[in-house]
Amino acid sequence: MAVRPITIWGEPVLHRRAEEVTVFDDALRELITDMHETSDAAHGVGLAAPQIGVGLRVFVYSFANDDGVPPRGVVVNPRLTLSKVSGSAPDPHEHEEGCLSFPGEGYPLQRAEWVKVEGFDGDGQPLEFTATGWFARVMQHEYDHLDGRLYVDRLIDRYAKKARRAARRHGWGVPGLTWMPGIDPDPFGHGDGDHGHDDEHVHTHGH
Repeated sequence: MAVRPITIWGEPVLHRRAEEVTVFDDALRELITDMHETSDAAHGVGLAAPQIGVGLRVFVYSFANDDGVPPRGVVVNPRLTLSKVSGSAPDPHEHEEGCLSFPGEGYPLQRAEWVKVEGFDGDGQPLEFTATGWFARVMQHEYDHLDGRLYVDRLIDRYAKKARRAARRHGWGVPGLTWMPGIDPDPFGHGDGDHGHDDEHVHTHGH
């Protein structure tokens, strides 16, 4: 069990489709444990395997929800069915997301209001649930990582330009960059005892 370094935008594993999990074994369960520990140390509400450099279709979450779903879990080989995404401009106060692999930044993004999630738990047992609201946003954010997409890849032009400028300012966009939760300064400003819901860092204003 260990906290692992989190990869930063530009690391190749973040930008390619992750592979299906084919064996549900102790190695997978150890990976899941490490992912939970890493997410906890980073004050995150979700983490996908590529974010710790592992190109497998696995994500974990820790998010209290109103959908009757355990507030902490894992989804292996997920499939998502989305409701329609609004074509209106995202609200900068209501729809701002962040990401542990694009640390310290946040930009508004429209997401589907609900998603049906299907997949498997860490032991290979099937699971299925519907997520709504911010829980649905977390599911979409983490699933995107498994297809090699970060939320900044979905931004409308005005925010995409800001994200590109931020990446240049930080020197991101090249392989080999990571940050270590619990050792490096928290990029989203959480103190030790602060377990706010920044998704990964989804900025859940008012939630």
